[in-house]
Amino acid sequence: MEETLRLDWTERLKKGDKQALEEFYDTYSPVLLSICMRYTAVREDAEDVMHESLIRILKGLDKFNPRFSGSFEVWIRRITVNASLNFLREKMKAQKLNGWESREAIRLNEEPDDSSSLPQQLEPEAVIRLIGELPDGYRTVLNLYVFENYSHKDIAVELGISENTSKSQLSKARALLRKKVIAFCSHKQLVEDERE
Repeated sequence: MEETLRLDWTERLKKGDKQALEEFYDTYSPVLLSICMRYTAVREDAEDVMHESLIRILKGLDKFNPRFSGSFEVWIRRITVNASLNFLREKMKAQKLNGWESREAIRLNEEPDDSSSLPQQLEPEAVIRLIGELPDGYRTVLNLYVFENYSHKDIAVELGISENTSKSQLSKARALLRKKVIAFCSHKQLVEDERE
């Protein structure tokens, strides 16, 4: 029944129904923004990419073909991931043209090397923020592998890198994210101890 409602909704969107557009935005913008935040790490950039995704979704509704239950959600997520990847590609091109290099990779060895165990539970907002602090390449591979279930082969094709580079970037992303989580938890614990 829910899929039937989605199909009716998409038909209303195709006809330019403003109520359907408002419902679509209210329903999906938080989900799409969170996807964009995982890739771009800066809220303003994420909002720009989300709006670009929404435009692509609305323009592409005639091409949408519901093949299975939940296909609409899969389709809009795919468009949003592709828009995020396009944004990162353009950003990387601009950085190369300007001679800019990520300083995060240089700071890898400066991160705390505490081997204490990771916390049982960390707030999702904190995890997303820490993922957002990863260098673009690490963050992109981590997102594609963990959240989008891409294989290293698929990531290599999508990003124009080798499978070994994808594996290396994922390994480095996990290691750096672990250090960031440990540092975050240590800082959080210090703040809590000072309050007592």
